[in-house]
Amino acid sequence: MTDRIYADITRIIAEQAMVDVDELTPMTRVEDLEMDSLAVVETLFAIEELYDITIPFNANTMDSGNTMDSEGFDLSTISTIVTGVEALIADKGSLT
Repeated sequence: MTDRIYADITRIIAEQAMVDVDELTPMTRVEDLEMDSLAVVETLFAIEELYDITIPFNANTMDSGNTMDSEGFDLSTISTIVTGVEALIADKGSLT
Protein backbone atom coordinates (compact mmCIF):
# COMPACT_ATOMS: atom_id res chain seq x y z
CA MET A 1 0.00 0.00 0.00
CA THR A 2 1.48 3.33 -1.06
CA ASP A 3 1.80 5.73 1.87
CA ARG A 4 0.92 8.79 -0.20
CA ILE A 5 -2.21 7.24 -1.68
CA TYR A 6 -3.27 5.91 1.72
CA ALA A 7 -2.79 9.37 3.28
CA ASP A 8 -4.73 11.09 0.49
CA ILE A 9 -7.64 8.67 0.60
CA THR A 10 -7.76 8.68 4.40
CA ARG A 11 -7.85 12.49 4.39
CA ILE A 12 -10.69 12.56 1.86
CA ILE A 13 -12.70 9.95 3.75
CA ALA A 14 -12.14 11.73 7.08
CA GLU A 15 -13.41 14.99 5.58
CA GLN A 16 -16.54 13.37 4.15
CA ALA A 17 -17.24 11.28 7.27
CA MET A 18 -16.53 14.28 9.52
CA VAL A 19 -14.09 12.36 11.70
CA ASP A 20 -10.49 12.99 12.68
CA VAL A 21 -8.05 11.37 10.28
CA ASP A 22 -6.26 9.81 13.28
CA GLU A 23 -9.39 7.74 13.98
CA LEU A 24 -9.00 5.88 10.69
CA THR A 25 -6.90 2.80 9.97
CA PRO A 26 -6.48 0.65 6.87
CA MET A 27 -9.07 -1.74 8.30
CA THR A 28 -11.70 0.93 9.02
CA ARG A 29 -14.94 -0.19 7.40
CA VAL A 30 -16.76 2.47 5.40
CA GLU A 31 -20.11 1.28 6.74
CA ASP A 32 -18.87 1.88 10.30
CA LEU A 33 -18.36 5.56 9.46
CA GLU A 34 -22.10 5.89 8.81
CA MET A 35 -21.56 8.00 5.70
CA ASP A 36 -24.71 8.67 3.72
CA SER A 37 -24.80 7.84 0.03
CA LEU A 38 -24.02 11.43 -1.00
CA ALA A 39 -20.87 11.46 1.15
CA VAL A 40 -19.74 8.16 -0.37
CA VAL A 41 -20.28 9.46 -3.91
CA GLU A 42 -18.51 12.75 -3.09
CA THR A 43 -15.61 10.73 -1.67
CA LEU A 44 -15.33 8.77 -4.89
CA PHE A 45 -15.51 11.91 -7.02
CA ALA A 46 -12.75 13.54 -4.95
CA ILE A 47 -10.52 10.48 -5.38
CA GLU A 48 -11.23 10.35 -9.11
CA GLU A 49 -10.39 14.02 -9.51
CA LEU A 50 -7.19 13.77 -7.45
CA TYR A 51 -5.81 10.85 -9.46
CA ASP A 52 -7.52 11.47 -12.81
CA ILE A 53 -9.08 8.00 -12.77
CA THR A 54 -12.59 6.59 -13.11
CA ILE A 55 -13.80 4.39 -10.29
CA PRO A 56 -16.37 1.88 -11.54
CA PHE A 57 -19.47 2.06 -9.40
CA ASN A 58 -23.21 2.16 -9.62
CA ALA A 59 -24.96 4.14 -6.91
CA ASN A 60 -28.02 1.96 -7.42
CA THR A 61 -26.12 -1.06 -6.07
CA MET A 62 -25.47 0.40 -2.64
CA ASP A 63 -26.13 -2.03 0.17
CA SER A 64 -27.58 -1.20 3.57
CA GLY A 65 -24.12 -0.42 4.91
CA ASN A 66 -23.57 2.32 2.32
CA THR A 67 -20.75 0.45 0.63
CA MET A 68 -20.69 -0.32 -3.03
CA ASP A 69 -19.01 -3.21 -4.73
CA SER A 70 -19.55 -3.00 -8.45
CA GLU A 71 -17.41 -4.26 -11.28
CA GLY A 72 -14.82 -5.64 -8.86
CA PHE A 73 -14.10 -2.39 -6.99
CA ASP A 74 -14.34 -3.13 -3.26
CA LEU A 75 -15.34 -0.16 -1.10
CA SER A 76 -15.65 -2.03 2.18
CA THR A 77 -12.50 -0.76 3.95
CA ILE A 78 -9.95 1.98 3.48
CA SER A 79 -7.38 -0.66 2.59
CA THR A 80 -9.52 -2.14 -0.18
CA ILE A 81 -10.22 1.32 -1.58
CA VAL A 82 -6.49 2.11 -1.64
CA THR A 83 -5.77 -1.22 -3.35
CA GLY A 84 -8.43 -0.52 -5.97
CA VAL A 85 -7.16 3.01 -6.61
CA GLU A 86 -3.59 1.74 -6.93
CA ALA A 87 -4.76 -0.79 -9.52
CA LEU A 88 -6.64 1.88 -11.49
CA ILE A 89 -3.57 4.14 -11.44
CA ALA A 90 -1.38 1.26 -12.62
CA ASP A 91 -3.86 0.41 -15.40
CA LYS A 92 -3.94 4.03 -16.47
CA GLY A 93 -0.13 4.10 -16.63
CA SER A 94 -0.04 0.98 -18.78
CA LEU A 95 -2.42 2.56 -21.29
CA THR A 96 -0.21 5.57 -21.98
